[in-house]
Amino acid sequence: MKFLRVNADPHKASFKERRLRKSLYLLLLFTLLTGCTTLVQKPVVTVKDLNVVSLDAGGAGMELYLNVENPNPFEVSLLGYSYDLKVMALPLARGDAREAIRFPSGTATDLRIPIRISYADLLEIFKRKPDPDNIPYQIAAGLDLETPLGQLTVPVHKNGTYAIPKQYRPESILNNLSNFFKINR
Repeated sequence: MKFLRVNADPHKASFKERRLRKSLYLLLLFTLLTGCTTLVQKPVVTVKDLNVVSLDAGGAGMELYLNVENPNPFEVSLLGYSYDLKVMALPLARGDAREAIRFPSGTATDLRIPIRISYADLLEIFKRKPDPDNIPYQIAAGLDLETPLGQLTVPVHKNGTYAIPKQYRPESILNNLSNFFKINR
């Protein structure tokens, strides 16, 4: 009959035990140094649309529609975002905001980012006489996210073309103004 030998002194660990502890410490150190980013998958962000949604005395209101898919087994929260919109290679709008939105695990969530454009900036675009059905744009954005393992920023980039809706085209607006003044005489 053989007896299992138990080491009564915890400071006299075997070679295998010391090696295992050393490996665990190195793994912990590696995890801390990499910021746990290897354990978090970046959400997949897709640009769905960019639309003019309003015209008012201050300019035009646009909205950037994104879809955020969280592949992680845990919830991720939006802390804020930033964006930079260029139209025909001209800087048109830049901004950021702090906004809290939760992205549940394993689901896709729609996100809407409002963008304001002044009439002076729009005028610069129209001076170039763009094709209203095919105006090139570039959007660069960043979503600042909070995960259980820390913060990360997900970059978003999209190059595309935009067709101005008929009701927001200059000729339509001028037509409506002309009709308004004819009625009110």
